[in-house]
Amino acid sequence: MSSTDEVRGVVEPVLGDWDLYLYDLELAGRTLRVTVDREGGVDLDTLGAVTRAVSAALDDADPVPGGRYTLEVSSPGVERPLRRPDHFRRAVGSRVTVKTTPATEGERRVEGELADADDDGVVLAVDGAPVRLGYDQIVKARTLFEWGPSPAAKTPKSRKRASKS
Repeated sequence: MSSTDEVRGVVEPVLGDWDLYLYDLELAGRTLRVTVDREGGVDLDTLGAVTRAVSAALDDADPVPGGRYTLEVSSPGVERPLRRPDHFRRAVGSRVTVKTTPATEGERRVEGELADADDDGVVLAVDGAPVRLGYDQIVKARTLFEWGPSPAAKTPKSRKRASKS
């Protein structure tokens, strides 16, 4: 069992207390990144409480080799990375950008609506046409946050000058 599997086994039960799921887990050098999410998003108060609870559980279990690490707990944000098939499945219907491998035919950067995702790859709707990409063709992918139209600028109402008579 790898250390990330051990960490996952410690972290996931803790997240259940807040109705959160483990979106991603990464042990990079001495940094342990735990990314959590739930329907409707995660607020800062919850992130603070979860960080303390996860830290205590990890201290008790000590699943990280060497025992010294920096813990980062965060949400995936509005433009979330898509790394695993379950990430892509949760993002179906979202606008995404994908960077493909050099060997992939066509453009290296593809943007469109994520129409489908299965265990083998994804289908993007690009300018109305379906584009099928296998996960082995994807170097990097993330959802795109689309800003709505900006509110119309308010202009002060014109005032008529009262005439002195």
